Amino acid sequence: MSNHYYLPAGLPTPMAEPSGLYAPYWQGTREEKLRVQRNPATGTCQWPPQWIAHDTQSFELEWIDVEPKGVIYSWSRIWHPVHPALQNAVPYIIVIVELKHACGVRMLGNLLGDPNQKVEIGAEVEAVFEHHNDAAPPFTLVQWRATSRGEAKRLVQE
Repeated sequence: MSNHYYLPAGLPTPMAEPSGLYAPYWQGTREEKLRVQRNPATGTCQWPPQWIAHDTQSFELEWIDVEPKGVIYSWSRIWHPVHPALQNAVPYIIVIVELKHACGVRMLGNLLGDPNQKVEIGAEVEAVFEHHNDAAPPFTLVQWRATSRGEAKRLVQE
């Protein structure tokens, strides 16, 4: 099977550490689960992860699975390649996705599909788990796709 990734090869590999602050997030993506931190005392979610809770300054935090869907809060169509590997991959669209069911935290990612598509603030999106099984170590990226359905899709590379 050939590689079928949204962006071309040659980009820096994300630091999908098996330990450290982001470890539960990266483990979740491998399992096709989207995870954020939550303060168990207040129920407040946060992203990106931190060692302390934003709302109470407590060190007591937990990771929870959240629905892999949200709405577009903001977006930008990228025309200038910010890395040599992207020289022939522009334009592409990046989105800030608000996860209303997770205290409104926002995540940044790519919007899949036609790079010239019409993008609307408030449009529903779902996570797409893009597996990079040929990397060392393997990792999974979360991309986003506009949808009116609630069922997440995935791109698999074996």
